[in-house]
Amino acid sequence: MKNIQDHINETRRTGAIEFYIEERNDECVVSRMPISENALNPFGTIHAGAMIWLADVTATVLAIGSTQIGESGRGFPLAINLNANLLGNQRGGEVRAEARFVRKGKSVSVVRTQVIGDKDRLLAEITTNHIPAK
Repeated sequence: MKNIQDHINETRRTGAIEFYIEERNDECVVSRMPISENALNPFGTIHAGAMIWLADVTATVLAIGSTQIGESGRGFPLAINLNANLLGNQRGGEVRAEARFVRKGKSVSVVRTQVIGDKDRLLAEITTNHIPAK
């Protein structure tokens, strides 16, 4: 790792991360994300934003369900609130996200997504609220 102060002073920020949806049904969506160097913070652990992005997209896939999204985006489950509790971290390997409904409503849905690391360690719990776009 480079000097942390040099990193803080840099003006250019880049990175690319990816994940894979492994399971998708009406009650649960499970995704896996391999931890690349691009997903790490300057201290060598997973960047909080990478975990939140994984959870947010996994929750959105669950909220979409079988909805047919219109050309203008009508019906897309817009996140209107996101609460993240960061409980742990790790330096590499992979993490999985498991999204399940707390409440599945016509106007507001609430999804709880857990980000789980090595040895089934809970790293983050993210709750999102979604409304269908009009």
